[in-house]
Amino acid sequence: MEKDNLIQKKSFDFALSVIDLYKELIKQKEFIISKQLFRSATSIGANIEEAIAGQSRKDFIHKMSIASKEARETRYWLRLLDSSDLVDINFNKYILEINQIIAILIKIIKTTSNSH
Repeated sequence: MEKDNLIQKKSFDFALSVIDLYKELIKQKEFIISKQLFRSATSIGANIEEAIAGQSRKDFIHKMSIASKEARETRYWLRLLDSSDLVDINFNKYILEINQIIAILIKIIKTTSNSH
């Protein structure tokens, strides 16, 4: 992993933190939403990796857009868990982090789309 690639590092670190969160959700007997969260959160970085290896600018934008959609889905599951009484966990740091990832992805997509 390139140490200079901010979104690559942030998405990887976020996935690791969600893996730990997933373990805690399972301990608290939350099995359904936790799996959805796990899948979408780990998919963000996987799509970013694919984008970086993209064959064209269009392919790069497409994969980054998928990463952005996965990030938004992840935010949805986090907000749902946070607003429910299913578990006793503070989700603020995860929501803050995913909002930062979404903002970076949007900027990457817009910048790449506008460059010639």
